[in-house]
Amino acid sequence: MPELPDVTVYVERLRALAGGHVLQGVRLLSPFLVRSVAPKLSEAHGKRLVGARRLGKRVVWELEDDLFLVLHLMVAGRLRWRPAGAVPNKKLGLAAFDFDVGTVVLTEASTKKRASLYVVRGEAGLAEHDPGGLDVLAATTEAFAARLRSERHTLKRALTDPHLFDGIGNAYSDEILHAAKMSPVKWTTNLADGDVAKLHAACVRSLTWWTDRLRSDVGDGFPEEVTAFRPEMAVHGKYGEPCPVCGSPVQRIVYAENETNYCATCQTDGKLLRDRALSQLLKGDWPKTLDELEKRRAGRGGVG
Repeated sequence: MPELPDVTVYVERLRALAGGHVLQGVRLLSPFLVRSVAPKLSEAHGKRLVGARRLGKRVVWELEDDLFLVLHLMVAGRLRWRPAGAVPNKKLGLAAFDFDVGTVVLTEASTKKRASLYVVRGEAGLAEHDPGGLDVLAATTEAFAARLRSERHTLKRALTDPHLFDGIGNAYSDEILHAAKMSPVKWTTNLADGDVAKLHAACVRSLTWWTDRLRSDVGDGFPEEVTAFRPEMAVHGKYGEPCPVCGSPVQRIVYAENETNYCATCQTDGKLLRDRALSQLLKGDWPKTLDELEKRRAGRGGVG
């Protein structure tokens, strides 16, 4: 799912390429994309794009007459900048937003079609789509601490909760926690003030670095390779690969459709975290430390 750095760059490039131009029309290829009834999508036709902004992980198109298009890309939704009038791929295309200078094509590489588009009028209508998460880049450490401790969760859960923090998802939460050298399952209410400040600094540093990196990669173009798995990432998507800091193999916990990646040496004092489903299956046979895991792997001829 595109997260804060990715959505920020989407928004910036939309403003740069289509800002000030008229949305001539929207070609819908999927009847499931538009989730609102009023205003009608047709009311956006002929309106000038006066701005764009990020709302959590949503891309907001600001049109004339106080009209907004709120686009949530979900896991597999992506935006593509194409020549004006471009024909979307029939298999992946959901919609085409036509401007005189180009066409923004919305695709979704999934059979579940979770991406959504809402048409709303006014700031009050737009506010209904705001999850209310705190913008960690603009927040003080005191505000960050208050929000972090407002509910008892693991750090991983807290950082990825859109009602607590703004725009951080599965991928960048892994990178933030690795940068902060903190366990993803440590409780928010158990952090000392110094640890909270350290975590906030890691949030700002990681999200800023990645946003700048993506801006540099895109340049004057438009994001084409939006992915949650990047070679420069330290731990996310790097299961079994060496941690760039200490060289220990990156570990993971798999749950539902997500996974948490972490370095046991850097983040959990060498202890392996338990996957609940796997723990129940293996009961007391699950290794408790990284050293124990490596010994077991060696006993099986190195197969992990």
